[in-house]
Amino acid sequence: MAKRSARHKTRDYQDSESATVHPLFPSAGWTPVDGGARDRKYVKNIRAMSPLQQRLIDAIEERSVVVALGPAGTGKTYLAIAKAVEALEQSRVARIVLTRPAVEAGESLGFLPGDLQEKLAPYLRPLYDALTERLGNKRLKALLAEGAIEVAPVAYMRGRTLNNCFVVIDEAQNCTYGQLKMLLTRLGWRSTMVLTGDPDQTDLLPGLSGLGDIAKRLEQVPEISVVRLGDSDIVRHPLVGSMLTVL
Repeated sequence: MAKRSARHKTRDYQDSESATVHPLFPSAGWTPVDGGARDRKYVKNIRAMSPLQQRLIDAIEERSVVVALGPAGTGKTYLAIAKAVEALEQSRVARIVLTRPAVEAGESLGFLPGDLQEKLAPYLRPLYDALTERLGNKRLKALLAEGAIEVAPVAYMRGRTLNNCFVVIDEAQNCTYGQLKMLLTRLGWRSTMVLTGDPDQTDLLPGLSGLGDIAKRLEQVPEISVVRLGDSDIVRHPLVGSMLTVL
């Protein structure tokens, strides 16, 4: 019986390369080309993949207002939300406020059924995706129910004063100059605000996006950090960087 069990173990080990079970800690680094999964949900402390990403992380930790500019896939939104979750769990802020403009990406979605939250869900889905990766579904639902995390469109920010919270303004390239000015002046005491966006990928009509102008003006304020990420900071599939050089 013992010999038969040993033979089964030997055969299982020999077939492991063709099986669906893979080593937990492979010797090679992660690459999206090999089709492997990269789950960072339970990584307590995120780490930068490039020097500019590290500069962004340092700026978020040191400054009250940070503007992160860069092409798609550079980790702007993910890093901002990860630092927001970290600040909330360490009780450095009382809540997280995430906002983005409800602008359609070149398509007319028409009438969406449901209540207000259901109508806005498609626009705010990327923020929920990043939160889910950091917190998991169960914890995210609990924090949303408690009001510790709020996800809302830009239109709902007017007239508010955001004290003791971490504010992330995503897709800021789809905001006008007036909207960004309104959002920036919502900053309250003991709060951190991070604006993320790509000025070259706006869905607004030409000349309406205010992100580029706002970034240039804020660079003149010593207490505000403007971090400009580039193609070399892209952490998505390697083809994303190659495509952006020709598109």
